[in-house]
Amino acid sequence: MPEQPTDVDGMSYTEPDDLRTVRSFVAERARALGLPAARVDLLTLAVSELTTNTLQHTGGGGHIRVWAQDGQLVCDVVDGGGPRPFGRTMPSAEAIRGRGLAIVERVCDAVYTTDVPGGTLVRICLNL
Repeated sequence: MPEQPTDVDGMSYTEPDDLRTVRSFVAERARALGLPAARVDLLTLAVSELTTNTLQHTGGGGHIRVWAQDGQLVCDVVDGGGPRPFGRTMPSAEAIRGRGLAIVERVCDAVYTTDVPGGTLVRICLNL
């Protein structure tokens, strides 16, 4: 997983009312960093799924960081939750829950996850 630069824009979120601000922040940063409009929508969808999971399944909210590096737009979602079970199949159409992480994997060019002090970091990348 590539290292994060030190001068990265980010924001924190702690409650459902913050999700609109998170989506706007990510979309604005992505456009400013050169991600094409259709890809901005995919990034926004992926971040929305990850941050919603944070708010539903962990305590204390999380933090988002966005930057461009080596031809990719990179976005970290860091929260106090445990490891994420990536690499799963898409749940059936009848399933009520469980699609969020599968969607993230399908719309992003790369997805990484690692433990960090006090929680988990999920890094998603979309090619510029």
